[in-house]
Parts: sequence; C-alpha cells; structure tokens
Amino acid sequence: MNAAPLASARPPVLRRLGPPLAALAAVTVPTVYLAVVDPNAPGHYPACPFLTATGWWCPGCGGLRCVHALAHGDLSGALHDNAPAVLLFAVLAVLWVRWVWAAVTGGAAPRIALGARRWVLVGLLLLVFTVVRNLPVGAGLAPPLI
Repeated sequence: MNAAPLASARPPVLRRLGPPLAALAAVTVPTVYLAVVDPNAPGHYPACPFLTATGWWCPGCGGLRCVHALAHGDLSGALHDNAPAVLLFAVLAVLWVRWVWAAVTGGAAPRIALGARRWVLVGLLLLVFTVVRNLPVGAGLAPPLI
C-alpha cells in the first residue's frame, strides 16, 4: 500500500530558496546597471522632481549615487550621498540572509512588524535628515551637484 504524501510535508530546499533568490536577482540586475551607468555623469538619469521644484534635496536624493558607490566598494561615498539608504540596505541585507537561512532550515520567513509609532519615528527621522542636509551645517550629507 502506497502512503499518500503528507499535506504538511515541507517543499524541497531548492523550491524554498526560489523566492529569496528571485528577490536577489531583482535587486542585482538594477544594481549592476547602476554600477555600469554612472549617475554622477549628467544626462543618464532624470533629475529629482522635488529638487527641481524646490531646490531642496529630498530624502531619496543621492540614492542612485549611493548604490553606484556601494557597487564600487566606496562606503564613505555612499554614506555621503545618502546615509539613510545605506542603513536601509544593511537592514534589508540582514533580513535577506535571515530569509535564506529560514528557507534552508525550513523555518518561517522573517516578518517586519513596525507599529504606527515606529513608522512615525522613521518619518520624523527622514524629515530631520531632509532638513539638516539642506542647511549649511549638513552640507556633508548632501550629494554633490552635477
């Protein structure tokens, strides 16, 4: 008599690794493009609409340059271009490693549960970063003008 496969049986490890590896590919392709096509050279990417409209750096300004610098191993340049993005990329890398580990071991994928207070705190920190990088005292936090 053949035993029916158990409904609770875990899928094979290669199948469990599919989603994290797909996510890695989805991040790698644009990162390679940014590594090759320098955002510091004018004309390759559109200008930030917020910067164009207001003359202020938004919290995302310098993000492409940050990724370009990280792809070339320039951590200090990446921090200069967009420090919060470097922090975000580090957090996402840790979460991705935990996701891969969970896929290999058969555990649950990590979850991000930020309550309303923490989202407000993140928003306030980004607002403070935006204001400071646009003041003379925070000029070191602003990417260079092209």
